[in-house]
Amino acid sequence: MHSNEDIEKDLHGPERQFAITSWAVKNRTTVIVLTLLICVMGIYSYIVMPKVSFPEVVTPEIYVGTPYNSSSVVDIEKLITKPIEKEINTISGVDEIKSTSIPNYSIIDVKFNYDVTPTEALRKVKDAVDKARGDSNFPTDLPAEPNVFEMNFSELMPVMNINLSGDYPMEQLHEYAKHLEDRIEDLSEINKVEIRGVPEREVRVSLDLYQLEALQLNFDDIGNALRSENLTMSGGDILTTDQRRSVRIIGEFKDVAQIRDVVVKNEGQREVRLGDIAEVTFGYKEPESFAREYGKSVVMLDVIKRAGENLLDASDKINAILKEDIGTAIPSDLTVTITGDQSEQTRVSVDELMNHIVLGVILVVGVLMLFLGLRNAVFVGLAIPMSMFISFTLLNLFGISLNMMVLFALILALGRLVDDGIVIVENIYRHMTNGEPAMKATRLAVGEVTMPIIAATTATVMVFVPLLFWPGIMGEFMSLMPITFMIALGSSLFVALVVNPALASKFMKVESDHMPTKRMWRTAAIMIVIGVIVAMLGGMAKSTFLFSIGSLTVFFGLMGVANNKIFVPLTDRFQNKWLPALEHRYEGFLRYALSKHHPRTFLFGTFGLLLMAFVLLGVFPVKTLFFPTNEPQFINAFIEAPIGTDILKTDSIARVVEAQVMKVIDVPEYKEVREVKDEDGNVIGRDTVNFLVKSVISQVGQGTSDPGTGEVDMGSTPHKARVQITFVKYADRHGINTNDVLERLQNGVTGYPGVVTTVVKNADGPPVGKPINIEIRGKEIEGLLGVADSVKKFIEERNVPGVEALRIDIDRAKPEMPIIIDRDKARRLNVSTYAVADAIRTALFGKEVSTFRVEGDDDDYEINVRLKDDYRYDAQQLMDMRITFRDMLSGQIRQVPISAVAHEEYGSTFSAIKRKDLDRVVTVSSNVIAGYNNNEVVQQIKDEMAAGFNVPDQFNLRFTGEQEDQAKDMNFLMMAFLVAIFVVFLIIVAQFNSISYPLIVMSTVIF
Repeated sequence: MHSNEDIEKDLHGPERQFAITSWAVKNRTTVIVLTLLICVMGIYSYIVMPKVSFPEVVTPEIYVGTPYNSSSVVDIEKLITKPIEKEINTISGVDEIKSTSIPNYSIIDVKFNYDVTPTEALRKVKDAVDKARGDSNFPTDLPAEPNVFEMNFSELMPVMNINLSGDYPMEQLHEYAKHLEDRIEDLSEINKVEIRGVPEREVRVSLDLYQLEALQLNFDDIGNALRSENLTMSGGDILTTDQRRSVRIIGEFKDVAQIRDVVVKNEGQREVRLGDIAEVTFGYKEPESFAREYGKSVVMLDVIKRAGENLLDASDKINAILKEDIGTAIPSDLTVTITGDQSEQTRVSVDELMNHIVLGVILVVGVLMLFLGLRNAVFVGLAIPMSMFISFTLLNLFGISLNMMVLFALILALGRLVDDGIVIVENIYRHMTNGEPAMKATRLAVGEVTMPIIAATTATVMVFVPLLFWPGIMGEFMSLMPITFMIALGSSLFVALVVNPALASKFMKVESDHMPTKRMWRTAAIMIVIGVIVAMLGGMAKSTFLFSIGSLTVFFGLMGVANNKIFVPLTDRFQNKWLPALEHRYEGFLRYALSKHHPRTFLFGTFGLLLMAFVLLGVFPVKTLFFPTNEPQFINAFIEAPIGTDILKTDSIARVVEAQVMKVIDVPEYKEVREVKDEDGNVIGRDTVNFLVKSVISQVGQGTSDPGTGEVDMGSTPHKARVQITFVKYADRHGINTNDVLERLQNGVTGYPGVVTTVVKNADGPPVGKPINIEIRGKEIEGLLGVADSVKKFIEERNVPGVEALRIDIDRAKPEMPIIIDRDKARRLNVSTYAVADAIRTALFGKEVSTFRVEGDDDDYEINVRLKDDYRYDAQQLMDMRITFRDMLSGQIRQVPISAVAHEEYGSTFSAIKRKDLDRVVTVSSNVIAGYNNNEVVQQIKDEMAAGFNVPDQFNLRFTGEQEDQAKDMNFLMMAFLVAIFVVFLIIVAQFNSISYPLIVMSTVIF
């Protein structure tokens, strides 16, 4: 006699089982404990993971900054930039060399291939710079060593601005800002805090030129006198009464009066003190930046986060510091506002992820409940949080932060996490309805579908594998998406093959989910109470995670009641009436489609629809953008006056642009009346407020370059300014699309004559060039500028729609006053070129000769020596200034007017000389007006230039910037798409061991 089991084996062959699943079913207790451990680890990992806006991309990009005083752009290029570039060009692994030579400074940007580590790149560039300095022609009198450093773009831009204003003197506001600076910089998450809108303090020694010359003194005499009096020195140790005491000579200046009393010369019986020939003041340097909020001057703190740290934690700690200090260390009537807080968008994204997880579980359970019942549907629904917990754990172990790309990948994976679990749980349910015991049904059910599930998941994962090889900065930025997606899908496969079978074999039932009424109400009450408590704790702690868990618990409690009263009867009706009817109709449709000549009809009809789709694409082409158009959170108006513009003039221009911005956004359309409440929540009045705009911040000078283009400021930028408009959260905008506001601003902000003003939204993604970016390369700078002028004029005459404002990145009209040394006269009078240059630089710019410290203040302030303003701004008096020195032959003091050995000229020069891969380059660039497609605008410019613009043979013209990067990335994506299709095809071939079936399956990709 054969048992039924033996007969089954004879009919269907040996039982197929998956070893890992069989082990999990056999060791269910172990799996349950493992599941609880995964939950704990997942929650912990989610809490401790750094949360930032965007991936903090570390690129092998090295900068070399070299100062060389009193040098023109041509001299900087010849003496500094070209020798260093020549040595860097010999380094292996270099992808691109760019440089900018400006007066007194050289900046070289070296980009390496991504197979070179940043540490290795830094070492190679340092070696090349040292080799260049060893050349006999390289200047030996640099004021400072070349600065070779790695640039981390995540530490360039502030994550928030803290603005201080009130009825207080600027000195007091500065003190409050310094207090906050010290407090915030103590946080481990913060890299540095930069104070804007108030100049640094200094001791300024403004010398009277006539008295200086009458006393036969020079700048070095003044500096030496101050240094010799302002010092603290160790005198060694002294032994007294069996004790060894250290001896210190303390002579540092305690106040400005002591500086004025320094003796600079003895005239017979008369002592000449510094205060007799100079004005000595403890005040502020010439401003390098201005800051305003809604047109009102503020002291601004730019808070820059340390790479890899948690943005949300940093924001919370900073807000806690402000809450703690306002009313204690900072007066309560001081207005303190936070603008540009990047953590707000990150919080919204994290909250959306949690909402998607909760909503995903609810929808999955709700749908599957109709087919499997509530209890069994929950097993599948658990795949979402379990897969997320495993993903959080692995991402945290790999040191990956929770950023926009990771969140996007997790949300993208949500729809795929339950697929494997649905197949497995449904197959287990089918076996159990056939009367098989739970453990056996689980082993058999999983064994039947394991290979198809693994093949399907592997095929999906392999689609994303080519993206791991995406080159360049975009690849580094996007790489977290495929990594996260693969981790999430791998986690869901583990849950489907290990966790779900173990739980199903223990808890799954095929009988009705109907629960006795008394037990139902008791269970529901317990779950609702626990859920409400957890949700309330989450609300008080402002924890979206706890609030979501509590809400989910309450939901399941209510679902228990709803299941008994509503869903069990509904499920019975669906399974016994509606589903059979649906299956019957579908079967009838299939029979019709597969009978007689109908298969050919459907096949040719499908091909016809495909052909029609291609025709429609040709008639109505799809606009392409590399990144989708987003509703901006920020809009910036960047202002760039000609190089050489004084910062006060730039500030006045910025005020004009501010007024134009306010004219666009300060309109009734964006206003509403709101209640004004006191601290106790009582209504004390009503006020009209702008519901759309959160803040308008203006900055002039430092820190105002456009980060979206990858520009790096190495010093002060008195000719640049920025007006930043920050909008409220998306949910509070009353349906206003901020892209419409961007378009209005681009039309309404007309700028200022002779000044380039561009209005752009915050860029999502890594820094790229302008949408319109035309590079002209060649050898001769005047010729390059001539071609650039012709290109600019040509495009403007063609009136190409969408072009905002064309600009040339080099200004040939930077005013200058070169001083030409007559070497023969200088040699006869024994005056060196350095003596002339040092005297003029000290007279104009000043020279730091010592430092000054205020009691109770840890900061050191510079003591700077220069001429009074009456002499500094008079060119003739500067040229008549006498160089005082001791003649080494006669030993006598000699005074030689600068005009005796040099003469001044008036003219203009280049603002900079830029180079790319050892060639000089000039760039014509522009943004694209909102509402126009970047690719279409650039293509129209290309077509116009191809038809009517001739480039001289000695010059080369290329479209670069965003377009060049996009072309490279699109080529890679096309190749990645083809590779992914081929790999998926191989997987399906391996699964079916056939060619025809995989071709049928792959046809779905085409159709």
